[in-house]
Amino acid sequence: MLEERHVDGAPICPFCDIVAGRSPAHVVAADDVAVVFLDRTPLFPGHLLVVPTHHVVTVTDLPSEEVGPYFERVRRAARAVQDGTGSEGTFVALNNTVSQSVPHLHTHVVPRTRGDGLKGFFWPRRRYRDDAEMAEVAGRVRSAWPGRSAPQDGSGPPVR
Repeated sequence: MLEERHVDGAPICPFCDIVAGRSPAHVVAADDVAVVFLDRTPLFPGHLLVVPTHHVVTVTDLPSEEVGPYFERVRRAARAVQDGTGSEGTFVALNNTVSQSVPHLHTHVVPRTRGDGLKGFFWPRRRYRDDAEMAEVAGRVRSAWPGRSAPQDGSGPPVR
């Protein structure tokens, strides 16, 4: 069920408005799990947004039992974008809070073709200083992994 958020009677989530049919959008698919529509400012024509039908801010707020069904819609969107645009593949991404232009979980599904001008990620990348820095960062993330106990020293099998 759609949770509507309002301030002084005015909706504050444009994606909730699209889900509820109060705002226009070029919807390509919709069901009780997600609504899929064209991004108004696409990287390339066919760039879709997949949003859950109820208000969830980030992927970590999405209830565990909804993760599979939601990402099944993302998977379908990726296939439809590729087939519908004739692209060679897709770029699938979501932001959690930082760079999240609308505070409602949304996954971008962008058509990609070799030579389209996008290079890797859209931000500068850097290598780790050395293996010790990689191990230290991996240990911090490993120890914060929900529902999993990690060795106190941060050691563990290398991630492949």
